[in-house]
Amino acid sequence: MNIIQQAIDLVLHLDKHLGYIATAYGPWTYLIFFMIIFLETGLVVTPFLPGDSMIFTAGTMAGMGWFNIWILFILFSVAAILGDTVNYWIGFHLGPKVFREKSRFLNKKRLEETKKFFDKYGSETIILARFMPFVRTFAPFVAGIGKMDYWKFLVYNVVGGIAWVGLFVWGGYFFGNLAWVQGHFTLVILMILLLSFIPPIIQFVKERFKRSSGRRR
Repeated sequence: MNIIQQAIDLVLHLDKHLGYIATAYGPWTYLIFFMIIFLETGLVVTPFLPGDSMIFTAGTMAGMGWFNIWILFILFSVAAILGDTVNYWIGFHLGPKVFREKSRFLNKKRLEETKKFFDKYGSETIILARFMPFVRTFAPFVAGIGKMDYWKFLVYNVVGGIAWVGLFVWGGYFFGNLAWVQGHFTLVILMILLLSFIPPIIQFVKERFKRSSGRRR
C-alpha cells in the first residue's frame, strides 16, 4: 500500500519531484525525461510510468526557466517515436507467442481490449491511442502482432508522437504558469489524468450498452 501511495504522490506532485531531480542531476535530467517516455511507450510492462502529466509539468517548468522548451519538445518526440517503434518490433517478433502462453508480466486483458480498439479504428488507433493511458503502450505492440505495414505504422507513429508531445509540452509552457493553474497545480494534473481516461471509459460504456441491447433482442 505504501508503494501505491508513493506512486500517487509522485504523479500528483510531479512539479516538486521534478524540481528535486533537476536540482540534483542538472542537464542529466533531460536523459531521465527521455528514458521515462521511451520506457512508457516502448515496453508493454511499464504503462504505469507518467506520460501526459510529466510532459505537461516539464513544459510548465520550461516556462519558468528550468528547461529549454525546444530541447524538451524534440527529446520527448524522439523518445515517443522510438518507444513505439521498439514496441512494434517486439510485438512483431514475440507477440503471437505471448498470446499463446501465460505471462506473469503482460496483462492479456489489456491486450485484448486494445486489439478490439484496433479492429474498430484501424491504423488511426496509433494516433488516437497516444492520448489514452495504457492503450498507447499496448497499441504499437498489437500493431506489430497484426503485422501492420511498418512504413504505414511509422507515419502514424510520427504524427501521433509529435501531436501528443506538442499538446502537453506546449500546453504546460503557455498555460502552466498562469496564476490559477499554479495555485491549483495538483488539481490540474488530476484533471489531465481523468481526461485521459475518458475515451476508454466511453468505449467501455458503449460495449456494455451493445451487449445489453443484444441480450434484449
